[in-house]
Amino acid sequence: MKFMVIVKGNGDTEAGVMPSTELLAAMGTFNEEMVKAGVMQAGEGLHPTSKGARVKYAGGQSTVSRGPFGLSGDLVCGFWLIETKSLDEAIDWMKRAPFDSGSEIEIRQMFAPEDFGEALTPELRERGERLRAQAGKK
Repeated sequence: MKFMVIVKGNGDTEAGVMPSTELLAAMGTFNEEMVKAGVMQAGEGLHPTSKGARVKYAGGQSTVSRGPFGLSGDLVCGFWLIETKSLDEAIDWMKRAPFDSGSEIEIRQMFAPEDFGEALTPELRERGERLRAQAGKK
């Protein structure tokens, strides 16, 4: 099962406060453990929303808003893509993440092709596989 682990933003991340050397080292060790265990597929931190934008779609139109965005529960400051046997295993890994007090993450299972049932025709499945293979080469 694949999961996206969403690291929630807060006032410090939005202010551009960078992690300490100690936290970076601890996070590097944690990431290395996940890589060696075959769990971690990707992981990155994100710049504050002041360097980002949102695109909203309605009625066939798109509207762009540039950051910064107000503090809310939907701000993201980083992520991991992991693969584990279950949500419980993903939780067990993330409980070990070296975060400071007040940090929060969200763990969300990613869809697999079989989750879409008959709507994902063989042609659409092949197209998706081809695109993933092409994207993986870059």
